[in-house]
Amino acid sequence: MRVTSLALAALLLAISPTALAQSNDTAKHDATPKRAVPSYDGRKQSKPIAKEIALWPLRILLSPLYFTSEYLLRRPIGGAITAAENGKVFENLYNFFAFGPDHKIGFAPVALVEFGFNPSVGVWGFYNGAFTKKNDLFLHVELWPDDWFAESITDRWRIDSHDTLQIRAKAFKRPDEVFYGLGPNSAQFDQSRFTEAYFDASAMVDSYLWRRTHLEAQAGVRKVDVSPGHYGSDPSLEVESRTGVFPLPFGFNRGYLAPYGRFAATFDTRPRKSIGGSGIRLQAQAEGGGDVEHAPASGWIRWGGAARAFLDLDDRGRVISVAAATESAEPVGDQPIPFTELVTLGGDTWMHGYFPGRLVDRSMAVAQLQYSWPVGPWIDGTIEGTIGNVFGEHWTGFDAKLFRVSADIGLTTTNDLPIEIVLGFGTDTIERGATVNSFRLSLGVPRAF
Repeated sequence: MRVTSLALAALLLAISPTALAQSNDTAKHDATPKRAVPSYDGRKQSKPIAKEIALWPLRILLSPLYFTSEYLLRRPIGGAITAAENGKVFENLYNFFAFGPDHKIGFAPVALVEFGFNPSVGVWGFYNGAFTKKNDLFLHVELWPDDWFAESITDRWRIDSHDTLQIRAKAFKRPDEVFYGLGPNSAQFDQSRFTEAYFDASAMVDSYLWRRTHLEAQAGVRKVDVSPGHYGSDPSLEVESRTGVFPLPFGFNRGYLAPYGRFAATFDTRPRKSIGGSGIRLQAQAEGGGDVEHAPASGWIRWGGAARAFLDLDDRGRVISVAAATESAEPVGDQPIPFTELVTLGGDTWMHGYFPGRLVDRSMAVAQLQYSWPVGPWIDGTIEGTIGNVFGEHWTGFDAKLFRVSADIGLTTTNDLPIEIVLGFGTDTIERGATVNSFRLSLGVPRAF
């Protein structure tokens, strides 16, 4: 106890009057309210706003998608792209495949590998500023020897910053197209094949009015021939039809020549040249055509519309959207509509988890939830789920129990040459248990290109 008292006394004697004064000043300073941190860059400190608070439930709900896109896709792809850039891989490839002082002419090898169909290999070429500075030419050729081929040539004229004129000719012939019968209850195990030979020549004007709001007007002519097909052990369409599982569809083994006209209007509130963005998009389109080869007085009209709402979660292109769409095909005259001109779902049309042409009938209705995000430069990712089906004339037989579910994940490039990876599945109708009975894997240039 004595030692402790002596130590305390020594400590008090060691404190000088100056130190005591400094201690008092410090106490007074601590008692004074602290000055607010000035805004050196002229910006006010951000506070949580209602939008950010409201987004938290969505962020929690979408967290599995975020971790999938961030750690399984974006970071690995981003790392690979960075390594390729450091190694000048892109620069060397660009210099190899593009020619001329301004690299206005070039080509690239392309391919399409789709599970359940014949693959293909080919080439895509471009010539920017072909005839004038605002004219671009594109050539696309793909084939699989002795099985199928596809060719297209596109001449695009950029009239100004808002208007474009495009002239295009496209032809293909493939023997492995699928058919399961018409209607919402077509069965997966009734898969059959047919050959489609197709030629289309058209001119289209695309005019932007405001933001992404634009109008499209197209006129052209197409020649279509449908005949027996083959792939693996699948039966040809007419062979499967003879078993009684579905009637022979109108238009099989009967070609047609069809002049047509198409008009589409899109109202979109999002900025035209931004990635992502919140807003709404309303679409309406109609197409009319007729078989002048066999029934000049008959034809068809196919019309429909779609609505989609977009919510950009962070203003960086991570967008969640909901959509609904419908379409119908109506005959004109006394002839039925060829089955290749009916409404379809699958492939590049809405329900991407199914094969192209999986569902066919007179009308359709779908609803979709989609999440998209930028994976890397010129690469977007998409995860989506769609529910819906095809139905009869004027949506005859519409019933929620007949809905099917399609889900898929994919990557798509956003430049002039689209390359996509799609992995998806489709189910049977809800009435039959919604069991997964369709699987789709596609890698390469999409069919619709």
